Amino acid sequence: MKVDLFSIGPFTVHGYGLMIGIGVLCCVFMAMKRAKKYGLIEDAIVDIAIWGLIGGFLGAKLLFLIVEWKQFLKNPLALLGSEGFVVYGGIIAGVVAAILYCKKKKLIFLDYFDLAVPSIAMAQGFGRIGCFLAGCCYGRETDLPIGVIFPEGALAPAGIRLLPTQLISSAGNFLIMAILLAAYPRRKRKGDTGFLYMLLYGVGRFLIEFLRNDERGAVGGLSTSQFISLFIVAAGILLMCNKRRALVEAAGQTGADGKTDTE
Repeated sequence: MKVDLFSIGPFTVHGYGLMIGIGVLCCVFMAMKRAKKYGLIEDAIVDIAIWGLIGGFLGAKLLFLIVEWKQFLKNPLALLGSEGFVVYGGIIAGVVAAILYCKKKKLIFLDYFDLAVPSIAMAQGFGRIGCFLAGCCYGRETDLPIGVIFPEGALAPAGIRLLPTQLISSAGNFLIMAILLAAYPRRKRKGDTGFLYMLLYGVGRFLIEFLRNDERGAVGGLSTSQFISLFIVAAGILLMCNKRRALVEAAGQTGADGKTDTE
């Protein structure tokens, strides 16, 4: 693989940046096409994407600085200008930005959250390919045939056969995308698809972290991302249960009202 794909004059196209760009464009395009199909506002998708990207960029960088706080204190400019980001920071901040936008425009956030999560998973799949090309988020040393040796100049240690955790994560993200696309038309409640994404991504991220070997911070015996994954999965389960309970209570209330009217 190549860290730098090609150059045009003074401009160099990096594999990581290219994959991020492809992921974002495909994400927005898919969400807009599906918004039209399912009767949601296409222009709102673009606006949510812009808000989400800005919030996501800031959140991913902020969480990276928190995780690398000691290094940041030593050389703040170096870390601010680096390519270091933490995906969970981007997801959380992007969702918050989308919620704020929907509240401002009086849109139902869960409608757009459900619609967007397959596209988000796809964008993450492309992003992890970018990680592979850059050599970040690398795995443990291995003798398995699937091991990859990164070249000099990559962020991963050169000359050592490592597990391609980036590609494993990418495949997992594309699988999550496929599951969510199949689940969306079958959802019974607003939020079902979004909460399913939280469960699937949280569990997948928790497990893949055991195979990674890059420096990424720790909380107790868990990596920072594993620690956050516990809360993401728990939140997904609680939100699903709460939504289901609310629906049952509403149905019960409707039944009681109907009985009273008949009597």
